[in-house]
Amino acid sequence: MALFVSPSDSPTGRHRHAMTPDHLLFTCEHGGHRIPRAYAHLFRGAEKVLASHHGWDLGALTVARFLSRELSQPLLAVTWSRLLVEANRSPSNPRIWSRFTWNLPKPERQRILDRWWRPHRREVEDAVAAGVAGGRRVVHVAIHSFTPELEGEVRNAEVTLLYDSRRRAEAAFCRRWAAVLCRTAPELRLRYNYPYLGSADGLTTWLRRLHPEQRYLGIELEFNQALVGAGGWRRFKRQLAASLREVVAGAGA
Repeated sequence: MALFVSPSDSPTGRHRHAMTPDHLLFTCEHGGHRIPRAYAHLFRGAEKVLASHHGWDLGALTVARFLSRELSQPLLAVTWSRLLVEANRSPSNPRIWSRFTWNLPKPERQRILDRWWRPHRREVEDAVAAGVAGGRRVVHVAIHSFTPELEGEVRNAEVTLLYDSRRRAEAAFCRRWAAVLCRTAPELRLRYNYPYLGSADGLTTWLRRLHPEQRYLGIELEFNQALVGAGGWRRFKRQLAASLREVVAGAGA
């Protein structure tokens, strides 16, 4: 499926050629809570923590696979637990390690980075670079979910879109997507850059450093885990797919 954006649809469009094809890429950094056998001893007795929001993003991989299938676009996903190593953090960020792994010897942590962290980042970097090299703007949608309540604070949103507010094209894309969702799924509460900032350390932040916004949009889709398995769960997934399809199709109108 070819995706297009025209100059009139983007604040940066005057710097781009008309009808430049976009490339949509899905990723999921917290898609599972598996632990490699070599490190299972570190997590003995931690099954409940691994299965909680601390260990993974409940429902995120299901949504990512659904969107990838419905829009016929590629998905790159991580199914190892974020408690082994945080796929959405930079190696220099102390939060890349959990309480189960932070005190491992440095050589062992380096081995974990090389074996379980770096492959995903390299795959995503390569996929984005290939799209850019082909003359396309890459629209990267990273799929995440958040716990309904954290430390006594109830999250008052069903869907949020994270982006870097300094990148006008990302803001414009998110506004269009939110507008479609508000029209087609008015029951959903939508927010921007909540409960996290889109400019915080993460995979999209890193990729923004490598590519200008004329060539790369890094959007993080976050949804409330209270939706997972609820009565409207199937409808929610269809609404996301339909709204994103309308946004990217309208970009070429």
